[in-house]
Amino acid sequence: MEASIEVRGLRKRYGPALAVDDLTFTVRPGQVTGFVGPNGAGKSTTMRMILGLDRPDAGTALVGGRPYRTLRTPLCAVGAMLDASAVHPGRKARDHLLWLAHSNGLPVRRVDEVLAAVGLESAARRRAGGFSLGMRQRLGIAAALLGDPPVLMFDEPVNGLDPEGIAWIRGLLRSLAGEGRAVLVSSHLMGELEGSADHLVVIGRGRLIADTGVRELLAAASGDRVELRTGRRGEAMTVLSRAGATVSAGARDTLTVAGLSAERIIAALTGAGVEFSGITEHRATLEEAYMELTRDAVEHRAEAS
Repeated sequence: MEASIEVRGLRKRYGPALAVDDLTFTVRPGQVTGFVGPNGAGKSTTMRMILGLDRPDAGTALVGGRPYRTLRTPLCAVGAMLDASAVHPGRKARDHLLWLAHSNGLPVRRVDEVLAAVGLESAARRRAGGFSLGMRQRLGIAAALLGDPPVLMFDEPVNGLDPEGIAWIRGLLRSLAGEGRAVLVSSHLMGELEGSADHLVVIGRGRLIADTGVRELLAAASGDRVELRTGRRGEAMTVLSRAGATVSAGARDTLTVAGLSAERIIAALTGAGVEFSGITEHRATLEEAYMELTRDAVEHRAEAS
């Protein structure tokens, strides 16, 4: 089965609220695709429609070229964790996975394999109701991996995990994509996606804001800004402005320069005899790029103090 998710013209309304509005994107094999947006942007609704849990008012959502509802053994086509608490608290972890395996015709050995893969071997016979949030996350991930599917979907997979667990899930996502699977990850932790995602689908108020590679987004957000440190700020600003740069003063002896490469800045200052002590090309973080993209799509914003 093809490893892909295709969303085309997806629309969903709940009463007067338009949750998803003409949304189109593709999750491709061999990539971790981050699915991000402010609270209420429509991420969870979209994922539920992909999995056939909600019916769209318009548009299609296909997994491997087929609607989820037509899949005979869905766990072998797509593994998903949308809600880590969706496990009966009285059921033991291994029994929960055995039930899922049986429903999709999977061998018992696969249950033990995924328990080992997520580090829950010692807790296999404990009841889920006694699990910490992080352990429930691991159990949800084990269930998603059970059918060895080509497509995987995770909603906030690092929620409740400790630093070791966060590093583990980051490595897991990378390894799954490295095996050629299509991996969709909804998260609000931009730092984690920066370390694991290849591509970003950004939505706001149900509409697509950006569908772009992480590297390309960071390059665009970074622009060509350079931070310069000099004790002769006035002279440096004059020289660089004449060279075609846009220059603004920062804290103490720093300047932010846009419109000239670091090499041209060095050449201009050296040629004019203006001394400087440091020059650094600005690199935007994924969080900075995301905040810029979603500035106008946030439903609720606190006033700055």
